[in-house]
Amino acid sequence: MSDPALSKAAVFVVDDDQAMRNSLKWLIESVGVAVESFASADEFLAHYQTGRSGCLVLDVRMPGMSGLELQEHLIKQNIRIPVVIITGHGDVPMAVRAMKAGAVDFIEKPFNDEVLLDAIRRALAYEEQQRSHYSEHSQIKERLGHLTPREREVMQMVTDGKSNKEIANALGVSAKTIEAHRARVMEKMQAGSLAELVRMALAVGEG
Repeated sequence: MSDPALSKAAVFVVDDDQAMRNSLKWLIESVGVAVESFASADEFLAHYQTGRSGCLVLDVRMPGMSGLELQEHLIKQNIRIPVVIITGHGDVPMAVRAMKAGAVDFIEKPFNDEVLLDAIRRALAYEEQQRSHYSEHSQIKERLGHLTPREREVMQMVTDGKSNKEIANALGVSAKTIEAHRARVMEKMQAGSLAELVRMALAVGEG
């Protein structure tokens, strides 16, 4: 049965063991998720397009570039795809190292199918949250770019909690002028309330 929480993303399986790859592909596809599998880290890197939505299910020990090395390579390239590590019993210290480097979870072999699917659900939910946060951040930055220097100044003072009168005194203009600037700031930033404007300012470090 298809799982709507998982249906929009792809899971990239990287494991040198073909039987394991096939088994993981079958399991993950059984809940309605697209799966792409690769026999090595190099093969994954050759095919992966930056920015694709999904998560990585990664074996720790592989010939050539190990799972950890692939994870470190992606971090250096600023590719923030969530990683679920699959590890044999003796590799737990390596898996812990992977977690410290930002992996979402690690699963010990042999594992229960549902445990792995839960880890994938968490990874995909985290990725969607990050993507949404990044998208919102970009939109706020874009709106800020439409403000004039004076509107930006007024926005800064408004979100610092200053009244129209205080801002007018500080800038040497009338309160009515500040009111007009403030209205334009609210309109350009698409803020429905002062609280929303403050939240936007905080989100992009302007507060």
